[in-house]
Amino acid sequence: MTLTNLRTAPLHLVRQKDGIAIDLSPIQGFWTLEQYLKLTDSTSLLVEYTDGVIEVLPMPTDQHQVILLFLYELLRAFLPLKQGKILVAPLRLHIRDGKQREPDLLLVLDANDPRRQNRYWLGADLVVEVVSEDDPERDTVDKVIDYAEAGIPEYWIVNPIEQTITVLQLSDTNYRTYGIFGRGTYATSVLLDGFTIGVDAVLDAR
Repeated sequence: MTLTNLRTAPLHLVRQKDGIAIDLSPIQGFWTLEQYLKLTDSTSLLVEYTDGVIEVLPMPTDQHQVILLFLYELLRAFLPLKQGKILVAPLRLHIRDGKQREPDLLLVLDANDPRRQNRYWLGADLVVEVVSEDDPERDTVDKVIDYAEAGIPEYWIVNPIEQTITVLQLSDTNYRTYGIFGRGTYATSVLLDGFTIGVDAVLDAR
């Protein structure tokens, strides 16, 4: 079976051989963490989990993936692999009991960080999201709350819609805006001393 979903539409399981669909809306709110993990173990789709509810995220666009991989290569070159570890979605991140997200990019400064678990990470030092057009508030509002709750020290929001990169720094239990960087400027990291990148280079990545 394959899982299909639009965020604003009912959730269904669809059997590929005959197209028979089962409406899963009645069981939203009742998914267990183990069921969610088994589901995501068997699909290449991005699926997130909150208190018994699963959400299937839209397929990334070409622009989204090019931007993401451009950032990955730059961060990988900046941070020696023997010291830190950088991975891209799909990879589950534990926010709290009952909530799992799948950031576009996750980074830990120490490759031996015990939060790096095989099935999902228990935390990260920096996460990146490339804003999706289907629901910008998912990355600019919802995940700001979630990643702060998870204690992620730094959160980058790359927004092709607004042509900006926003860098958020954790202060106590909430994020403060370290900088909103537009075209013609350079985004800088708080956590990664010396890491600077041209906003135009990111947004125009091909």
